[in-house]
Amino acid sequence: MLSSERFIERLKEEGFSFFTGVPCSLLSGLISCLENRPDYLPAVREDAAVGLCAGAFMAGRLPVLLMQNSGLGYSLNAFTSLNLIYKIPVLVIMSWRGHLGKDAPEHIIMGDINENLLKTSGMEYAVLGDDNAEEVLARALRVIGQGLPFTLLVKKGQFDERH
Repeated sequence: MLSSERFIERLKEEGFSFFTGVPCSLLSGLISCLENRPDYLPAVREDAAVGLCAGAFMAGRLPVLLMQNSGLGYSLNAFTSLNLIYKIPVLVIMSWRGHLGKDAPEHIIMGDINENLLKTSGMEYAVLGDDNAEEVLARALRVIGQGLPFTLLVKKGQFDERH
């Protein structure tokens, strides 16, 4: 299990300075660390959060988007027609609801296909774990340095729920 507070601080050390997203219980620890900070702006939908991140990047900030994988469907067009075409980087921290068929029924289908959706759309990703956090973050930074989005898939229980 990773510390939510330490992970947010690590992202800030790497220059990430704008955070947005849509709440998910799997990311509650991260969100609770951010919710009272001036660099966090909650979004109403995932595609709106993609737009907020694009605007933040154009204003000179490096953005992070927190979302549930069910929102990937909402946001794919925004990612492909905005971020990928115009080289707008964003670090996406996406909860992996429905992983291995363990979750509420509404999460199972997206849990089964989110990796394929990311691959098909040309978005690089990695599964974040306790043992690979620094390696995955380094890879994410290389991709983001090329002006592209990178997604960290986060399984249930990966982050603590308090800060």
